[in-house]
Amino acid sequence: MRRTVTPTPRIGAVLSTVTLVLAAGLPGATPARADDDPTTPPGTEPTATAPVEVDPNDPDLKLPDGATLAQAKVLDIKSVVEDQSGDERREDTNTDVKFALQAEVLFGKDSARLGAEAKSRISGIAEEIKTQNATRVRVFGFTDDLGSAAHGDVLSKKRANAVEDLLAQTLNDADITYEVRGYGEQYPIADNSTEAGRKKNRRVEVTFPRSAP
Repeated sequence: MRRTVTPTPRIGAVLSTVTLVLAAGLPGATPARADDDPTTPPGTEPTATAPVEVDPNDPDLKLPDGATLAQAKVLDIKSVVEDQSGDERREDTNTDVKFALQAEVLFGKDSARLGAEAKSRISGIAEEIKTQNATRVRVFGFTDDLGSAAHGDVLSKKRANAVEDLLAQTLNDADITYEVRGYGEQYPIADNSTEAGRKKNRRVEVTFPRSAP
């Protein structure tokens, strides 16, 4: 199964992945938690979870009397679209839409003041929120690991607040509720040992539910 996302004009590359999992009907099994992933901020985990890993070579492995294997099912479909510059990334799953904007396209260095390009970028996200009829929006800020963790926490929260303020002004919809957090250097998505990786980690993410098909 593939999901194709129609890119915006500045989008350059598309990557789609589909995960299929066979779930065994074994009593007493505890599923692995999706939120164990250190790159996933709390509140953004997928609703489905993967089953525990089973060693197929274990001589004691057998199904209890009367137990059967569950049918295979798709746990998640994710499409990732990133523009050629890497400044903006969009992730679509079967439940959510997430935009990640690198800090450099929104703010000056070590600043939480929105720059000239920010309005057009955030306006595009606002249009998608309208398209999806979303009434709950999460805005999370992140930094790299340079400087103190305390400074990163404060800066990332100020940046998330700035993006939320502009989104709220643009949408002007009292029915939309916002959740705003600053995670600082937590939950990196790239290697902080290189400038290219740190640049990806300095970001603001805007996430909201997809509308029902």
